[in-house]
Amino acid sequence: MDDNQLQRIMEMAQNVQNELQSAQANLDRVEVEGVAGGGLVKIKASAKGRVIGIAIDDSLMQVDDKQMLEDLLAAAFNDARAKADAVSNEEMGKMTSGLQLPPGFKLPF
Repeated sequence: MDDNQLQRIMEMAQNVQNELQSAQANLDRVEVEGVAGGGLVKIKASAKGRVIGIAIDDSLMQVDDKQMLEDLLAAAFNDARAKADAVSNEEMGKMTSGLQLPPGFKLPF
């Protein structure tokens, strides 16, 4: 391998890394919504998993329903997290689909 080939490989690796960093940054702008209790509790999050907002239906704002509300919040958060993971995996899969990576190799570096 000569110096030109090595330089091209290094430039390609840098380009891939820059594209992956850009894709990761874009994931924070993609929003998903986790829902529980048939829409009584909603959590909006970025595809990176950052919680943006929580909406709770007024009917759940009673002391008697505190445990149910807590359970619904956890369920909505988990739903949002699962959707964020799915979007993230899909977007990162698009970025790495043309790369031939060894099994188990994860990007970004």
